[in-house]
Amino acid sequence: MTTAARDWTAQAIQRIEADYNRSADTHLIPLPLPGFPGIDVYLKDESSHPTGSLKHRLARSLFLYSLANGWLREGAPVIEASSGSTAVSEAYFARLLGLPFIAVMPSSTSPDKIAAIQFQGGRCHLVEQAAEINEVSRRLAQESGGHFMDQFTYAERATDWRANNNIAESIFKQMEAEPHPVPAWIVCSPGTGGTSATLGRYVRYRRHPTRVLCADPEHSVFFDQYRGACAGGDDTTLTCARGSGIEGIGRPHCEPSFIPACIDAMVKVPDALSLAGMRHVSAVLGRRVGGSTGTNFVGILAAAARMREACEAGSIVSILCDSGERYAHSYYNRDWYLERGIPIVDSDDAIATAVAGRGLPSLAQADWPD
Repeated sequence: MTTAARDWTAQAIQRIEADYNRSADTHLIPLPLPGFPGIDVYLKDESSHPTGSLKHRLARSLFLYSLANGWLREGAPVIEASSGSTAVSEAYFARLLGLPFIAVMPSSTSPDKIAAIQFQGGRCHLVEQAAEINEVSRRLAQESGGHFMDQFTYAERATDWRANNNIAESIFKQMEAEPHPVPAWIVCSPGTGGTSATLGRYVRYRRHPTRVLCADPEHSVFFDQYRGACAGGDDTTLTCARGSGIEGIGRPHCEPSFIPACIDAMVKVPDALSLAGMRHVSAVLGRRVGGSTGTNFVGILAAAARMREACEAGSIVSILCDSGERYAHSYYNRDWYLERGIPIVDSDDAIATAVAGRGLPSLAQADWPD
């Protein structure tokens, strides 16, 4: 690396660190769960990041990792295969460093998401087939002399899981004055797998008894990959016939950043229940949350029921991944449900019954530790 390139890298890292120092930590919000006395629930509100989602942490880590590896150069574009929150957050950091940003995404991506990426200074490259986005991203990086971030490969290794105020360290710091400061469970949903890897590694490194539960959406391979790994297998060729209906989480094929051994249990959540969970949390908080938060909430109910069966008191922490305002055209549009035949009333009733402690909604599948 030349002296000029090294100086630019140092300045870029300083800009990201200064931006971090200007930002407050995200809030930890208590969430009532009336049917489970003795069990306290909290949501880590990642929607309060400057780019409005949990992916802000990932994007910052990916940029720092790429800079430290010498992969980013002054003036060279950054490319990512993403049609969602990761692209919005990476566009933010690319603009901070004065770098062009290109998000490669399916042509079916909603205008709302395209507008959000463009608002942060990014450009959207549309492809007809969703399966092509990684290949096209690599080609654009090669042709332009830029760098393909490849979030699904690097998410689990870009984050410093020991410290540096990662999401796990932040959760435990904020829980210190609570009645049950060490959570019995932390619940998350896998998108890249980076968050579940960070959480799992951190609690083991700090020797906490906390267990990590992943709530996988209906159309995703992660649950089957985890179940196979628990049985001693290592099949990373699994595929799913369609993409996830819950944006931002779940994948139709295995990803390098999903590490089954970093988590302790998984549940697979039907989309109708994820969206009912989303509506419940939105009603309780008085503001809209995204679908992945609903998936997490069903995971919270599963963990709480497990604790109650074992006569355990304690705390559960999960993640409010993003705001529901990004989904006004879909999850908060009744016509969208009618077009897809997704039930609303029965699912809402099932969630209400579970919250009252009168029965857990039927999960498609669950895999618990011995």
